[in-house]
Amino acid sequence: MDATAAERPVEHLDVLIVGAGISGISAACHLRDRAPEKSFTILEARDAIGGTWDLFRYPGIRSDSDMYTLGFSFRPWEQPEAIAPGPKILDYLEATVADHDLTGEIRFHHRVVRAEWSSEDALWHVEAERTDDAEAETLLFTCRWLCGCTGYYRYDEGYTPEFPGIDGFGGEVVHPQHWPEDLDYAGKRVVVIGSGATAVTLIPTLSEQAASVTMLQRSPTYIISLPGEDPLAIALRRRLPSRVAYALTRAKNVALQMLSYRFSRRFPKLTRRLLRRGVVDSLPAGFDVDTHFEPTYDPWDQRLCLDPDGDLFKAISAGRAEIVTDRIETFTAEGIRLESGRELDADIVVTATGLNLLFFGDIELSVDGERIDPADRVAYKAMMLSGVPNLSFSVGYTNASWTLKCDLVSKYVCRLLEHMDAHGYAYCVPRVPGPGIELSPVIDLEAGYVLRSLHKLPRQGSRAPWRLRQNYPYDVAHLRWGSIDEGMEFHRAPAPSPREVPAVLSG
Repeated sequence: MDATAAERPVEHLDVLIVGAGISGISAACHLRDRAPEKSFTILEARDAIGGTWDLFRYPGIRSDSDMYTLGFSFRPWEQPEAIAPGPKILDYLEATVADHDLTGEIRFHHRVVRAEWSSEDALWHVEAERTDDAEAETLLFTCRWLCGCTGYYRYDEGYTPEFPGIDGFGGEVVHPQHWPEDLDYAGKRVVVIGSGATAVTLIPTLSEQAASVTMLQRSPTYIISLPGEDPLAIALRRRLPSRVAYALTRAKNVALQMLSYRFSRRFPKLTRRLLRRGVVDSLPAGFDVDTHFEPTYDPWDQRLCLDPDGDLFKAISAGRAEIVTDRIETFTAEGIRLESGRELDADIVVTATGLNLLFFGDIELSVDGERIDPADRVAYKAMMLSGVPNLSFSVGYTNASWTLKCDLVSKYVCRLLEHMDAHGYAYCVPRVPGPGIELSPVIDLEAGYVLRSLHKLPRQGSRAPWRLRQNYPYDVAHLRWGSIDEGMEFHRAPAPSPREVPAVLSG
């Protein structure tokens, strides 16, 4: 911190949470329930809670995982939809915040820009900036533990490739991450570039009003159709208490997710045939499935796309939507010319081309004056960084719901805090066991948004606790009941310093 910063008042907290999305709310709820004596606050750069579910406003936005696992372990999902629309997810998050009395603990328009760990006082020194229209202000905090609940992508911009001729296009170009509230697509010709979850979500909804909708993909994606409601969950709710029914449905869905993932990885050829059969059965006879729905990679090399109730296939079958597999040669004034020579006329082009990954909100980190580059660190239990004290982050599974991992991380942080309090420790530091450990990328998906950003992300080791396993039951065993000392150094508070310290406000 500079000299001017040192003169400002500093607010002290036991735990500082960065981000008020699903993972930030999870962290706060678990702290409230498991460590009620701890002071904490949530700093949120935007003006609302919800993260992804408040940021994305494109038509038809919904979950891409079932709500019995995307929901929190401690709060049942009681709506009929298993695959829920975005506004209902946001309502669920707002109700969770209200039930846990967290509203007063969230500070909006606070963007954390810098965090410096000092072993001298065993505290994080955190600098945040106001992001609203008020006069620019820098706020200072100290905390014992720093929770990074910032998600994994940039909120201010999505990823759009450089398309030749796009400046000469006479229509509108829209990225789903920044959908205009006043965009009128009724009666318009719409081309959606992309074949991922966003495109699969958008197209059925757009096709209800647009004159035509074309899904333009460079290569196919695995798409699986599942019911939008879970009959077993609905039946259980009629006969059992809400929490019991929710827990049983959650356990059932976790088991199905893990079994299907393991089956896919062990028997990729059989899985490809089964997925293809599902697509063939959902489309008209003679549809060119091999061109448009037969990826070149194995299932779960990239995340499978979920099509609730087969809405995408229904739109294609009804002639409301078309799928084109080709490459873009150039944009024209009227639309897009493809390498095959075909031209797609368009009034609106939607670039559903992905995200830009961003680890830990791009916060500048340092430890005892040494700048920390996450790419030089190894992930510990997929929630801490080697050599970085009292700092956690939350990143969900690639093969299951985001919240499953976030809840486990939140509980584990509480467990660590309890352990340190019980033994008089001030901080803990994960330490990699020597230079011989084999390292690899922390995420093993081959999706474009991952491959573009691997050089910015931490790495993983070849064995526990440095190995990232996409396996919820395994993580339950190791994070809830496994050793808390493995790979971890614990340190007691440093001796009091006689030097003068700045005034601290109670958190």
